[in-house]
Amino acid sequence: MNMEKKYDLIGFGEAMIRFTAPDHARLEQCTHLHIAIAAAELNVAVNTSRLGHKTAWVSKLVDIWSGQYIINKGREHGVDMSGVVLLPFDGKGTVRNGLCYLEVGIGPRASKQMYDRAHSAVSLIKPGDIDWEKTLSQTRWFHTTGITTAISDNAAAEAIASLKTAKKLGVTTSFDLNFRSTLWSSEKAIRVMKEVMPYVDVIIGNEEDFEKMLGVKAEGGTESYADLDPESYRTVATQVVKQYPNVKVVGTTLRHVKTALLNDWQTVMLCDGKFYASRKYENLEILDRTGGGDSFASALISCMLEGKAPQETIEFSAAYSALCHGFMGDWNWATKAEAERVMKGGSARVVR
Repeated sequence: MNMEKKYDLIGFGEAMIRFTAPDHARLEQCTHLHIAIAAAELNVAVNTSRLGHKTAWVSKLVDIWSGQYIINKGREHGVDMSGVVLLPFDGKGTVRNGLCYLEVGIGPRASKQMYDRAHSAVSLIKPGDIDWEKTLSQTRWFHTTGITTAISDNAAAEAIASLKTAKKLGVTTSFDLNFRSTLWSSEKAIRVMKEVMPYVDVIIGNEEDFEKMLGVKAEGGTESYADLDPESYRTVATQVVKQYPNVKVVGTTLRHVKTALLNDWQTVMLCDGKFYASRKYENLEILDRTGGGDSFASALISCMLEGKAPQETIEFSAAYSALCHGFMGDWNWATKAEAERVMKGGSARVVR
């Protein structure tokens, strides 16, 4: 009997306050900063909610302005934040909410993201803080990422426990690899992923993620992970599925960086043994590239929840994530209708 679930998707991970230097400035130049949120799994919960689904996000935060800011902003976009565990603020920084600082590059100068997340509340998570059985019995889909597994051994253990519980309950699971070299080594990532992968239905990542976290390298790549033919991913995705037969879908974003503000963008997917590629968005102009991968994940999940055909899924995901590059901040303010229009080849002429 198919019981109606309270949520279509629940995400689990860390959220940080994001401070961005305006107008492509260096942080040390600034007299003021733009404030937003950096949070891979919350990004997905927000975007999936904006695409019309019921979502929630669970984590641990310290009960101070930054924690309330994150909770309030999630709620603004329809995300249920009631599962967030709040810890009292002790004033000493022994447990805190993480911070993230971003410089948006221009021309040959790359964007730069810096993290200040030591002793963050979720890095100190322990068994029993979140009742996974109760939480995950309420959802159709569960999403977490390699950032969560990299934050701390505690967070990694909880991510693995949550995925195991999700699979036991018959919940579809997705995992975005999101390799972060500042958090852990490739060797450790590969070790931990061996425990994660048996419980994942949908795996998402870019060319660097697959190599650094799963040890699967695309043929014909460059050191900067550019100029890759989408076809080279057929082999990568096939290797992943061969290694982990439980994986049903492998999704990837392809980015060719021309300048910090001009990229080519394309998405590909292996689904049930068949390979699908979106059209390429050439010379995509960028306001802020962060969140593009999470937008891809959100659209992919949204389409799969709706039972869309694979080619439509990959085309919509490419259009929706391409649009994300035009908004400041990690969250995608594009509407479903806008993404559908772009996906069908709509022009950028003024809509009147």
